[in-house]
Amino acid sequence: MRAALGTLVFFVLAPGGNAVLVPWLITGWDDPYSGLLGVLGIALIVAGTAVVVASFVQFVVEGRGTPAPVAPTEELVVGGLYRYVRNPMYVGVASAIAGQALLFRSVGVTVWLIVFLVAVIGFVKGYEEPRLAEQFGASYDRYRAAVPGWWPRITPYRTR
Repeated sequence: MRAALGTLVFFVLAPGGNAVLVPWLITGWDDPYSGLLGVLGIALIVAGTAVVVASFVQFVVEGRGTPAPVAPTEELVVGGLYRYVRNPMYVGVASAIAGQALLFRSVGVTVWLIVFLVAVIGFVKGYEEPRLAEQFGASYDRYRAAVPGWWPRITPYRTR
């Protein structure tokens, strides 16, 4: 229960702040565009949101912890969408931001997407991957070698 509550709080703060609050501050969500780019934008927002929600649930169920660095998981999370890509949460948030950039035809949100990606990749390379290697050792090394960080693989990763 504690992991679920911590995950919910982190969900509101991290993806909510990056994929909802900042784009809203940039665009005010005024006058979304229709047409093909608008539809593609909505599809990216919906898909990205679904990926983030599924990833957060996986952290609680499989990892028995939260995605927040202050309350990490007890187990290495390699199930669900993590069988296909190591960073589905970040990919999902980036997708939602990209969708809003299309939906609102916003250069500002596009710039925010670039800033978000640079920050996330720096965080993953500088903190997250070394921390996971330290915490989970060989099992993380095998997982990292088999599952791409940013572009999903076609077949699911299997631990055995």
